[in-house]
Amino acid sequence: MNMNALTMTWGIAGLTALGVITRPFAWPEAIWAVLGALLLVGIRLIGVHDAWTGASKGADVYFFLIGMMLLSELARQEGLFDWLASWATLQAKGSAKRLFVLIYGVGIMVTAFLSNDATAVVLTPAVCAACRAARVKNPMPYLLICAFIANAASFLLPISNPANLVIFGGGTMPPLWRWFATFTLPSAASIATTFLLLYWTQRSSVASDYVSPDVRDIRLSPSAKLAGFGLVATAFILLVASALDFDLGLPTFVAGCATTAAILLVTRQSPVRILKGVSWSVLPLVAGLFVVIEALNRTGLIETLAELISGGASRAQGQTAALAGAIVAVVSNLVNNLPAGLVAGGAVQAADVSDKVAGAILIGVDLGPNLSVTGSLATILWLTALRREGLHMGAWDFLKLGVIVMVPALVASLGVLAFQ
Repeated sequence: MNMNALTMTWGIAGLTALGVITRPFAWPEAIWAVLGALLLVGIRLIGVHDAWTGASKGADVYFFLIGMMLLSELARQEGLFDWLASWATLQAKGSAKRLFVLIYGVGIMVTAFLSNDATAVVLTPAVCAACRAARVKNPMPYLLICAFIANAASFLLPISNPANLVIFGGGTMPPLWRWFATFTLPSAASIATTFLLLYWTQRSSVASDYVSPDVRDIRLSPSAKLAGFGLVATAFILLVASALDFDLGLPTFVAGCATTAAILLVTRQSPVRILKGVSWSVLPLVAGLFVVIEALNRTGLIETLAELISGGASRAQGQTAALAGAIVAVVSNLVNNLPAGLVAGGAVQAADVSDKVAGAILIGVDLGPNLSVTGSLATILWLTALRREGLHMGAWDFLKLGVIVMVPALVASLGVLAFQ
């Protein structure tokens, strides 16, 4: 690839990332990702076959998202979220602080066992319902928990973030005992630091908030119980698939489709209403980003990064790990962490580095996106869930909060990883 084509490829990739982040003309993020991909193909910076190869690399992610979004929409429509909202507000017993802590704890569990994307698409509507049930004046502090814990707890388990499987692809996934040895303490540092700083930034709103103790106790319908069973079964299936080193997308897709079919049979309703509720625009967004990253890969990006990581690790492993983690954290906010993880994963596997260096890069990919609204797919899904509820979070407001919350959490996690 000549220098002119190289410059144009990087320029289009940068403009695509800018479009996804800033959403000019209020167009959805997916439009800018697809336009960037089409432009690269249209001026022949990447061939049609190569673009298809790039898009197809996200197949497992597409299956995962479809399955998880189906499960979420089923849970919403069948009233499972309303039941969860009733339970949460009853447990809060009129205390806004207790409700904040309770939601944070549930967020950790959902992220750990169902993935960060599930926290965005499953927990966010439940929190919205809980805030309505409790007549909370300002629901945003509680909703911010869904966005931040989705990334802060996303390296507790291999299944907690699809990006984990991208980093440790190609048979390089460490066994579960080695995963715990590497990531348990950094995860604890990430979760604790994020909680303390997020609560500190929202303390005035939470302290002045009113949570109604008079909440109607909702009974679960048979279809809602079936939706809940589908979510629990999916979590179990993902744990087994992860332990056997299988891709998670297809099992999640099958679980989502099976649960959908079962509920449709029980309720005798048309699938149209459920399918309409799914945020399908997320799929072309991810596909467009994968095409852009494939074009960047054609410039020799992975080979260059692998050489830099390998050379740095051989001279100063600790410094290389910290620097690589910090750089990947920033880059993940520019191009989204899934395609960034794809590139970083390829470089990690090519460089054949230690668990410490690979772990630092994974922490950057997982935790770094708490800086911006488009850093991770989970946060984009969270924004979509907010819009459905008529709520809004600006990119600049989130960035200001992200600097306060994410940067210390990243430093704490990388620091613990370096010294353990």
